[in-house]
Amino acid sequence: MSEHASIHRRKLLTYFSTSPLFAPSAARALAGIAAFGTTEAMAQSYDVLRAAPVMNGDLIASPAQALNVFDFEPVAKKELPPAHYGYLASGVDADKTLKANRDDFDRIHVRARRLIDVRKIDTTVKIFGETWASPIALAPVSSVGAFHPEAESAAARACKVKGHQMILSTVGSTSIEDVIKERGAPVWYMLYPTDDWAVTEKLVKRAEAAGAPAIVLTVDRQGGRNTETLFRERRADTRTCTDCHTPGFKNEVSRKPMFDEIDVSKVTNLYGTGMTWDYVKRLRGIVKGKLVLKGIMTQEDAKIALTHGVDAIIVSNHGGRAEESLQSTIGALPEVVAAVNGKVPVLIDGGFRRGTDVLKALALGATAVCVGRPYIWGLAAFGQPGVEMVLTLMQREFETIMRQVGATKIAEITPKSVQIV
Repeated sequence: MSEHASIHRRKLLTYFSTSPLFAPSAARALAGIAAFGTTEAMAQSYDVLRAAPVMNGDLIASPAQALNVFDFEPVAKKELPPAHYGYLASGVDADKTLKANRDDFDRIHVRARRLIDVRKIDTTVKIFGETWASPIALAPVSSVGAFHPEAESAAARACKVKGHQMILSTVGSTSIEDVIKERGAPVWYMLYPTDDWAVTEKLVKRAEAAGAPAIVLTVDRQGGRNTETLFRERRADTRTCTDCHTPGFKNEVSRKPMFDEIDVSKVTNLYGTGMTWDYVKRLRGIVKGKLVLKGIMTQEDAKIALTHGVDAIIVSNHGGRAEESLQSTIGALPEVVAAVNGKVPVLIDGGFRRGTDVLKALALGATAVCVGRPYIWGLAAFGQPGVEMVLTLMQREFETIMRQVGATKIAEITPKSVQIV
């Protein structure tokens, strides 16, 4: 064993032996690490987004080889330019909120039940009168064309094949008309409102005319952000960025297909900085379908949202990219669910990587979950087949853990299915 690996191993043993989190099972943990031996794998660093060591030269060569969604991440990193990977991987500041989104799932234990006939599993959910085959949906991601040339079209086709819903971002690389065509069914539309109401109106009207049943207003990007991981990755990118796109806010906005034939000359801010609850009321007045707020993290805001006629809430911190609050979405979920009290659906995103994560969210009251980075890893690595396999793996894990808790349908996943420790 190398000197570096030996030091790493000693530090890890010390951590397990002194951490309150692992104190109840410290002996088992220490024994397990000792049994793990002295392989070089112990010396590997951990990626902030991964839950397993990155093994040198151990990249999957096809979607079929993936054992979990994490297997796609190093392939995506290899395939993408540093700046594009940095954009995808970055949280804000020290990425602690990004990490909290993952870590806090470990505070929720699953309560396994026995001797229940779970041969037949029904994972369908009904939201806004539409039956989804699964509570797992694709979250909105900006500039998906930066990760694969087929962008959201490939993701939409994967959703069609696997039976999942998706949400398209205002600054996606594909128009809503094309995405709906590729999915063969309507998708939700996530609205960045800009600071020009005339632009907002045109975006909403276009999305609804295309068939979007829900307009999802993002409200968590009001204060700016410091994406340090992105900035560091950019330093390693030797490409000339202007070969692909022209710098400048208006240039970046105007080249997105959802802004085609819309005058953006008065737009100075994509996120509608300065929005208040009066803005939500005004938007409610023009949205003919369902209005969803994405970015709610407290019971106070959830209660106010209900008074403004909101039809659903998405608990979200923008994938750990909105603020360095250290507040995970799964940690915020219970208070939002309690505040809503069943009046509207509550969805959630942020850190979902496993089927067990999905079950934990549903047990705490979520109606559905939205997955972002994992499907982009799959897309960047292998295109549409990669997205399909990400959905397959998460759905398979979800059905497996449903059987372990004795739930044959979504309604049977309850707070009794988990224990918060």
